[in-house]
Amino acid sequence: MVIQSGRKNLDKVHSVSVEPFYDERTSTLTYCVYDRVSRDAVIIDPVLDYDAASSTVWTESVDKILTFVDTRQLILQLVLETHAHADHLSGAQEIKRRYSEVDVCIGQDITIVQQTFKSVFGMPDEFPVDGSQFDRLLKDGETLHAGSLVFTVLMTPGHTPACVSYLFSGMVFTGDALFMPDLGTGRCDFPMGDAETLYRSIMTRLYTLPDEIKAFVGHDYQLGGRGLAYETTIVDQRMSNVHVRQDTQVDDFVKLRRERDKTLSPPALLFQSVQINIDAGAMPKPAADAKRFLKIPVNVFKAEHDGKLTMEKV
Repeated sequence: MVIQSGRKNLDKVHSVSVEPFYDERTSTLTYCVYDRVSRDAVIIDPVLDYDAASSTVWTESVDKILTFVDTRQLILQLVLETHAHADHLSGAQEIKRRYSEVDVCIGQDITIVQQTFKSVFGMPDEFPVDGSQFDRLLKDGETLHAGSLVFTVLMTPGHTPACVSYLFSGMVFTGDALFMPDLGTGRCDFPMGDAETLYRSIMTRLYTLPDEIKAFVGHDYQLGGRGLAYETTIVDQRMSNVHVRQDTQVDDFVKLRRERDKTLSPPALLFQSVQINIDAGAMPKPAADAKRFLKIPVNVFKAEHDGKLTMEKV
């Protein structure tokens, strides 16, 4: 498939739909964005099911999405990752296994994340840190065509250095940069995360979008027992996001974010997820006995410094 950039936006907003899929185990939203007329489609942030206690992988979440794709006879073009997730394994390679022509895409700064975590997981010297595990590394401001679908890549780092958002006609997919207004923003205490950077990303990349743009979030934790929510608008975020409104000052946000991050435990699937996701969702190569193994570092994190979890050599 050829992805063209720099062309006039041919997307017809009235014919583009979004189908959400919610993974209750990890509180993750996956989206299928598709054109009802042309039937072109992309999938954003797919989940591969994983149970840590038994170290078992299965494909229920991917199956649901692909059943939707097949039932509507959609033409799947791309898998888009907003970042290397720390709370769930990516289902990108399972999708690619079934749809071999589909490209897996991520922001070009995934190389920073790969470089950071290669030594943490004791990956072999030959493990590439140039992003070559992915089919396409996306640049800030790049406009892509996936069949009739047209979208622009917005770099929105802070939660991780490689986070991107995807701007389609009338809608933006924010990953972990913005959650629903009552939940605020993603944490910034992972290695290379930065609260001030996230503030700048939100203020200059997301809050400068038109008021009516629909914003679709990467997670929802159903605060206070409320029902699932995943869609809001840019104006709602600017006016009522509990962490960063349009009048929030950078120092106030950084202070709030750092204090909150100190209270958060690491994600339950942190090591499994990052290890798999910096490798584009690929399972570890089998050992001599054909078994596959994940590496779980010991004492990787030590006491926080200045509100950030700090890497420790072991």
